[in-house]
Amino acid sequence: MFFICGISQGRKQFDYARTVICSQCGGYGRYQVFMTYSYFSVFFIPIFKWDRRYYVQTSCCNTLYELNPEKGKRVSKGETVAITEQDLTIIEPGKRTSEWNRKKCTSCGYETAEDFEYCPKCGQRF
Repeated sequence: MFFICGISQGRKQFDYARTVICSQCGGYGRYQVFMTYSYFSVFFIPIFKWDRRYYVQTSCCNTLYELNPEKGKRVSKGETVAITEQDLTIIEPGKRTSEWNRKKCTSCGYETAEDFEYCPKCGQRF
């Protein structure tokens, strides 16, 4: 008899809608709360989960924070929770694309925030 089993990692996004002013970039953004976990599965059916960690990512500059586990559990249960700066530990600072960072092609008018040397639309040098 064969058993197909394994250990894998998963991610679950939560429905958390709260608009904030980002402490990293100063722009308006939204907290996007998610959980990562490891799980054991048999025949592709998850049996149990462990190593649950809760994270918050801002929509404005993509700064990644680790969320206090107690608050994370409450968000996962669907409770209305106010996440404060004290509940967050910064993991990876984000980068915001500002309007002054944008390039505009003088030939075709194409705008981009990427660091291109040539316009991807018409091929002219920026």
